Amino acid sequence: MTTLDAQELRDFYDSPLGEVARRIVGRVIRSRWTSTSNLTVAGLGYGLPYLERFRDRSRRCLALMPSQQGVVVWPEGEVCSSTLVWADMLPLPDASIDRLLVAHALEATERPETLLEEVWRVTAPQGRVIVVVPSRRGMWARADGTPFGQGSPYSKGQLRELLNGAILSPIFWGEALHFPPIAKNYVIRSAPAMERIGATLGLPFAGVHVVEAIKMVRRRVESPAVARRRLPQLRPALPPQPVPPLRVFRHAALEPHDRALWAAGAKRVRPIASSSSAAPDGGRAPRATLTALAFDTFPFLEASH
Repeated sequence: MTTLDAQELRDFYDSPLGEVARRIVGRVIRSRWTSTSNLTVAGLGYGLPYLERFRDRSRRCLALMPSQQGVVVWPEGEVCSSTLVWADMLPLPDASIDRLLVAHALEATERPETLLEEVWRVTAPQGRVIVVVPSRRGMWARADGTPFGQGSPYSKGQLRELLNGAILSPIFWGEALHFPPIAKNYVIRSAPAMERIGATLGLPFAGVHVVEAIKMVRRRVESPAVARRRLPQLRPALPPQPVPPLRVFRHAALEPHDRALWAAGAKRVRPIASSSSAAPDGGRAPRATLTALAFDTFPFLEASH
């Protein structure tokens, strides 16, 4: 992607055509930022022609110039307020800039989404961002001899999509540079008049978009409440019957026949007698661990014993 360096940008704004462009675009920016006292103002890209007015009217004014563009000393003869940065990794803490101007930066980067994410990070909550970018349908985007003819121009829809993706909400849409980019004396002299006519009539061939956006702070999105149908309370068809507790008075191993009766639904076990008497032939009879079982549900068993 073709990118002008800082020296070429300085040469353009020192020319008569660049001086007229600076005044017209700067007028739109100043109309949006009328008061910057006690605020930190910064420019990302080449915003030196537009930052000069805010240098003495703000708490701090910085010029952040991308590495592929180069850097110039600004202001000359005073303490330097410009620095060379990576556009997608600014050396600034979070929420440290109150007013941020992005000029000659968005159209020159290969990753505009990443640049705007970094813009969102360094901007203070409810801070303001102004983006100056060439218009896709304007005459200036077709003039290679100006910095607005370099890089990728944007349409209004493309710019809105980028800003919304970075959680920057546009609050002002403006256009500038309605006069043709011709460095002739008669065009330069009549540029202010053509600019007023174009702005009044809303002509669609302006050279640049001037968009102001406000930083929106992320918030948690609550899931919508889902209406649920109340089910009727279910009742059992038959009321539950109490089961009498099982009482075993003495532990004993059940014989196979007794186990079958137990599984058949015995409710209560009562041992009647236990015997280990000798057999008539003098031998010892097998030990009866449970000689009788009494069942509430089988009363005939006790009689049989």
